[in-house]
Amino acid sequence: MYFNTETAEKTAELLLQVEAIKLQPNMPFTWASGWKSPIYCDNRIILSFPEIRNYICNEMANHITNVYGKPDVIAGVATGAIGIGMLVANALNLPFIYVRPEAKSHGRQNKIEGQVYKNQKVVVVEDLISTGKSSLNAVNALKEANVEVLGMVAIFTYGFDVAKQNFKSDNMVLHTLSNYEALLEKAKQTNYITEDEAQLLGQWNANPSEWQNS
Repeated sequence: MYFNTETAEKTAELLLQVEAIKLQPNMPFTWASGWKSPIYCDNRIILSFPEIRNYICNEMANHITNVYGKPDVIAGVATGAIGIGMLVANALNLPFIYVRPEAKSHGRQNKIEGQVYKNQKVVVVEDLISTGKSSLNAVNALKEANVEVLGMVAIFTYGFDVAKQNFKSDNMVLHTLSNYEALLEKAKQTNYITEDEAQLLGQWNANPSEWQNS
């Protein structure tokens, strides 16, 4: 679920503007998973643009306040959401922690970095949702630390069915600033892509693991 249509379109426009999202249906990228993809997203790029990062931060902070009131802690998912998560925590004057994919193999062997206490209420900040697996791993790590995870907010989601099912199975609420549908609509409006390219992008989203641009 995204925040609202206006926010979804504006966020998509900004991500395209600074090339945090690139669309190349005729020159696909290869993801680490091996999937061929006509889209590549790296939302960490927004951190280099103060006006855009402030917009993203403020939208997230306002949404968290409106939906959850004021949680005790903001948690970022490492590594992509550490920067934006810390900005959101600062805007809300809240403590910040982040969750590693795996516990460190040395020192204190932490998986959760920062101070969090039993029964505290936490909202998780994420930059990008693909399958949702790594995001939900972070949620589960927080639950194992005996904190209450209220929900998750993210900048963008590809909207894969597998992600929707994963969040549903884990009974975790996800809200995103923008999504794939809003992105394609904005890309068409601004002539970033043609109608034919939009069709290719739609085909990929429906079956990303098997998609080939042939």
